[in-house]
Amino acid sequence: MTERTENEVAVTVPTSWMAGFAAVGAAVGLGAAFAVGPAVTWLLELVDAAPGPLRVVAALPAAAAIPLLCLVGAGLGLAAARQWRKDVGVTTVSPEGVTVRRDGGQQHIDRGRVSGAFLDGHDLVLLDRRTVELLRSKTDQALAGRLHAAFEAFDYPWRGTADPHENEYAAWVDGTGPLDARAHDLLRIRQRALRDAQPGAADHALDELRALGISVRDRRDGQQYRVAPAD
Repeated sequence: MTERTENEVAVTVPTSWMAGFAAVGAAVGLGAAFAVGPAVTWLLELVDAAPGPLRVVAALPAAAAIPLLCLVGAGLGLAAARQWRKDVGVTTVSPEGVTVRRDGGQQHIDRGRVSGAFLDGHDLVLLDRRTVELLRSKTDQALAGRLHAAFEAFDYPWRGTADPHENEYAAWVDGTGPLDARAHDLLRIRQRALRDAQPGAADHALDELRALGISVRDRRDGQQYRVAPAD
């Protein structure tokens, strides 16, 4: 969804896409209504057993099974779409700044601090004039066009759908590289906080790293960091 007023644009998963998920779920349910009977018969012939819920549905007349499974499928599709919208949250862009609302919280970055905006995989990233990250928030590549339009509508510098500093990142290895002891301590604290599901402690360590001019992102093999040029 892209909601625009005179002073702001809000970007999230569109309601029409959520309706599409429900429609696809209903279609899958319709197919299941015709497939469940043969599937139960096959299982009974193969192993002389079938899950109870499948046997109950297979015993229903088609006039009952079809609407029931269509309704269940639509409900599951809508639930998946709602979770998707919850995961990406709402990004609101205005002349005053950028506000991201996710997981019951929000973060605001003033317009004057933003020197670049782009997508890095499934993350929306904002940079300051030194190229230190101001914000890294989960979004989705499917929303790239809407985010691009929202940022350009208010003359923010949009950098595209890849990190322009991709080649400057290095994998963090504790105690090695150009980082000082404090940076290693903070990366260690953040790694432990993420492992122990303590997002508050992880965010606090990340804020301190950014204050030191260090941007951090997570990859499958661990944390990666990039040191911004000195003023």
